[in-house]
Amino acid sequence: MAETTTKRKLPGSLEINRQLSQWLTINKNGTVDMRPGKIEIGQGILTAVRQIVAEELDVNIDRVKVTAASTPTSPNEGTTSGSRSIEESGVAFRYAAAEARELLLARAGVKLGVSIEQLSVNDGVVKAPSGATVSYWDVTSDDLLQREATGEAKPKAHTQHKIVGTGAKRIDIPAKVLGKPVYVQDMQTADLVHARVVRPPSQFAELLSVDIDDVKKMPGVVAVVQDGRFLAVVAEREEQAIRAQARLRRNAKWKEVAQLPEFNPRYLLARTPKTEVFSEKKGTPAQGKEFSAEYTRMFLAHASLAPSCAVARCDNGKYTVWTHSQSIYPLRVELAPALGVPEEDVVLHHVEGAGCYGQNAADFVATDAAVIARSVPGRTIRLQWMRDEEFQWEPFSSAMVVKTRATLSPDGFVTDWNMDIWSHGHGSRPGRVDGKSNLLAAWYTEKSLPRAPTGNPPLPGGGSHRNGVPIYDYPNQRVTNHLITDQLLCVSSLRGLGSQTNVFAIECSMDEMALAADVDPIAFRIRHLKDPRAVAVLEKVAQMAKWQPKEKGANNKGRGVGFARYKNAAGYMAMIAEVELGEQLRVTKIWSAVDVGQIINTDGLTNQIEGGIVQAVSFVLKEEVKYDRVRITQASWDDYPILSFTEVPDVEVALINRPELPPVGAGEGTQGPVAAAIGNALFNAAGVRVRDMPITRERIVAAAAS
Repeated sequence: MAETTTKRKLPGSLEINRQLSQWLTINKNGTVDMRPGKIEIGQGILTAVRQIVAEELDVNIDRVKVTAASTPTSPNEGTTSGSRSIEESGVAFRYAAAEARELLLARAGVKLGVSIEQLSVNDGVVKAPSGATVSYWDVTSDDLLQREATGEAKPKAHTQHKIVGTGAKRIDIPAKVLGKPVYVQDMQTADLVHARVVRPPSQFAELLSVDIDDVKKMPGVVAVVQDGRFLAVVAEREEQAIRAQARLRRNAKWKEVAQLPEFNPRYLLARTPKTEVFSEKKGTPAQGKEFSAEYTRMFLAHASLAPSCAVARCDNGKYTVWTHSQSIYPLRVELAPALGVPEEDVVLHHVEGAGCYGQNAADFVATDAAVIARSVPGRTIRLQWMRDEEFQWEPFSSAMVVKTRATLSPDGFVTDWNMDIWSHGHGSRPGRVDGKSNLLAAWYTEKSLPRAPTGNPPLPGGGSHRNGVPIYDYPNQRVTNHLITDQLLCVSSLRGLGSQTNVFAIECSMDEMALAADVDPIAFRIRHLKDPRAVAVLEKVAQMAKWQPKEKGANNKGRGVGFARYKNAAGYMAMIAEVELGEQLRVTKIWSAVDVGQIINTDGLTNQIEGGIVQAVSFVLKEEVKYDRVRITQASWDDYPILSFTEVPDVEVALINRPELPPVGAGEGTQGPVAAAIGNALFNAAGVRVRDMPITRERIVAAAAS
């Protein structure tokens, strides 16, 4: 009877990409190539992972060269999302590099005639007790890492770290600051042609007729593409494509229908949901004062500073696409059936775009470009969306409604907590293989695929129910998710997913109950927490802001606190916001205390927290998608204002490093605590409780009058 062996489970993304050579190459020229499957979207992940590799190999960080993700050459690490890159890619590289170091030392030990334990390494130079040396570059070979990882090599203890935990310079910043062509929008080739898509006036519009003949005769036009309801133009120069797009738009006749919901998130309450109780505790019921409230948030756009772009070619029925998608491997899985070709006939290369956290239009524009390339084989197609397309056709973050009900005992403890969440799903990223599609163009071509329903990533990450379970210790608890599955607006992932609204509801409720209990809001939170790390960030932020117990606002100025542990499994973040109420609500300063376990790059982590805070303030004060019953009505920055430079608050961040603990992600954890801190600060300043986001002047006035 044949013996069966069970492979050791490997850490992070190494588990499904077990070949060491997928991750690293040790070169004879004194460099190390690393090939991450995660991609850079401004979060600094490639710099942090580079630090990990340099640390484990004992080489200078400048020797480590990073190759951008590409489906033929990179490990398949799925989607870069959920602040999971350090947990998945970072730990994979840590173990891969530790094993590569052992293999190199074994060879060096043979050359030097000593055991591995007697060797020391400095920047790739291996030294024996006798003083004799040999370098990695002397002993490496092409077959060194052509083997499966074992997971048996032990990474360094944190006490040995010299590179991890420092503020390494970001490798992606210099070229951007100097204006070098690093974005997919900047790509140029000798045979490049420019494309534009002509969208329907609204998503459910039916194409009645279109005249393409006179567009074909326009100067520079290479092709006019009509594939079902998918219309596009291709021209030699970009301005020619834009003029042809305008002509083709005028020549297309459409029939529109009114199918969009009311411009009010409470329309969700009237839909038919898929309901799931996902957290329940049953303790001893207690009498006390009851609190109930309803919180809402409008749809949000990604509002990327540059419209999405992709470059594509079709040669002999095979496709190559350059894209800023966060999901190059899942996108290939879904793009192939949309094009009607096998998956191996589609190659995707990641090239940075102009910033996005979540699924903006990157996957859509990549599909558009490939569909157009099919009609113009042998030419390189550059497709740039226009600003109005970006605002009207990208996936949005779903509107949400959250209802809370709680009981406060006479001695000032929450004894019962109920929370109900209504939302569309927050997961429509590509990767489906069930004959449906998450890709916009696939819904409009002649051989269209059915539109896939939105859903949620599974817990503990979750989607609409992310951070729906309070981290506080309540003896009775019931949390229910009401998932609305029908497609009205196109929705998917945006930074933080449902955590912003859920934490806003939980934390504003905590402040209301603290006030009723006559207990300081921070002390009230601490009395409901058993996790010492949670307590530590609250105490730290109070110290930073010189918080006074039960402090009162004055002269329309006030401060408030917000706290959460992202996904209840990642970073701890406590915020204190300072606001001033004048013609508009202004956030003047935010203090933040953060614990994400071991810190890899101190500067990178601080940058992520600062950027997340600024974006969260913009979400809370400014942002909402505008639409009527027929179409999205926003088309420019005038219609969708975001936080301006003059409105950015002063931000102070304190990092609590715990190098003995695993590192976790940070970038998305700011959204909920910032929203709650602002809501609570407004009440502290003016006695006005606004439970609907964005917190606009009109909503403040209405709340004050009620």
